[in-house]
Amino acid sequence: MTLAGTPHALPREQTDLPAEVAATPAPALPIFAAPFALRVADPDGTDPELLAEWMARPHLVESWEQDWDVERRRADFQTQLAGTYSRPCILSLDFAVLGEPELGVRDIAYIELYRAAKDEIGRLYDAAPGDIGFHIATADTRVIGKGIMSAWISTMAAAVFAANPECRRMLGDPDHRNRAICRSFDKIGWHLVGEFDVRPTRRIALYATPRTPDDLPIPRA
Repeated sequence: MTLAGTPHALPREQTDLPAEVAATPAPALPIFAAPFALRVADPDGTDPELLAEWMARPHLVESWEQDWDVERRRADFQTQLAGTYSRPCILSLDFAVLGEPELGVRDIAYIELYRAAKDEIGRLYDAAPGDIGFHIATADTRVIGKGIMSAWISTMAAAVFAANPECRRMLGDPDHRNRAICRSFDKIGWHLVGEFDVRPTRRIALYATPRTPDDLPIPRA
């Protein structure tokens, strides 16, 4: 039985897929230069406790709506890692870059990398099997509003493309009301594909950055 008592525990994951899409492996983890580092979340370590605490913070409760207990978070990690749809990751930062070397290297954000063609956004454009989307939850408020996360996002696409040669484009799908992340996408030159109602209660702003200009996604009618 899954978390919700349904056939699969990841509600955005699509299961009725063409064979080519279904056979696509999970995204490979990109490598980042200092001061950033990215690692896969460990369901058997302290990461479920870390995420449970992060997602209970007011700014993430509102934007993510995943104020789950530790066991549900652990099960979510396990479900993601058992499949090929997405990978849960933890982003860390060396605070020396902010002039606070005494803080050392600290975990600052939760990142999910996922196959866009296996996700609900795959219905919004002509998704290629290798396309990769991402979600970000910045937990450490000390890095918010300082350009730190925009700088990371601006380097992320190149790192993802390097680690995933089959990836033609990267996608971001924040809530259309999340002006902070939308401004970040605009600032670093990501393309606004459009706004879409993916569910009765969810309207997103779909952003993309292509590997080449010819890979820019075109929304479906």
